[in-house]
Amino acid sequence: MVGFIGVALVFVMVFGGYVLAGGKMGIILKALPFEMVMIGGAAVGAFVISNDMTTIKHTLKDIGKVFKGPKWKPQDYTDGMCLLFELIRVARSNPVALEEHIESPSTSTIFGKYPRIAADTETIALICDTLRSASMNYDDPHQVEEVLEKRIEATMEHNLHSTHALQSVADGLPALGIVAAVLGVIKTMASIDQPPEVLGKMIGGALVGTFLGVFLAYGLVGPFSARVNAVINEDGHFQRMIREILVANLHRHAPNICIEVGRQNAPTHLRPEFGVLEAALKGLKQEAA
Repeated sequence: MVGFIGVALVFVMVFGGYVLAGGKMGIILKALPFEMVMIGGAAVGAFVISNDMTTIKHTLKDIGKVFKGPKWKPQDYTDGMCLLFELIRVARSNPVALEEHIESPSTSTIFGKYPRIAADTETIALICDTLRSASMNYDDPHQVEEVLEKRIEATMEHNLHSTHALQSVADGLPALGIVAAVLGVIKTMASIDQPPEVLGKMIGGALVGTFLGVFLAYGLVGPFSARVNAVINEDGHFQRMIREILVANLHRHAPNICIEVGRQNAPTHLRPEFGVLEAALKGLKQEAA
């Protein structure tokens, strides 16, 4: 919703201010389709040239994040802590029983309680791989923490490719706008024998190219890139919380302490209250009993 409001504000303020100042929309509307073909088409072409198919698909998909916002909500953080609490309790009490959950998460009764988390393959792989390694005695907390940090950084770097691609387009749009404007000037110069009122409209149409390139760059594509970047970084806190809990588990802290470490590492606006989380964990204990 915030994304839609932002886009609407950009259009209303720019074009509304122009009209209130006495500007005529006719010249812009007449030139807009042709300028958009030149500038938008060139921007899309440059985007395709500079990126592989995976990045192109990834970028198109990530544009939706501008309007959807972060994937992980406050309830997901609570669910993530409850999931890890159950897995840690099983690992401590019956390591053999843990194998059926981490080797086949899709059929696990524990993972099945949290479908939103279970649907995220990277998060599930992060949890299962770490618990599997611990069961094979790769349980040095410091080494595992370093491995997890590098893994999360690599995932973040991959996820941020789309923001770099969008920002590259935003950086190039003003120059493409100038290209379109120059072509408009060339067209105008070819009609230099026309009366001033005709030349004025032609020059105005040419300047629409410059306006459109700058407007798209700083009013839409650049902010889209920044928003996608912010959403991806915020979603990254979810895996960092998981890392803290898994490392605390390797330090052999009590399950409740492990979860509290994760809770305190969650972002403030997504962090569940202590009492709410404690009640959820108490319910899991009663269910297990």
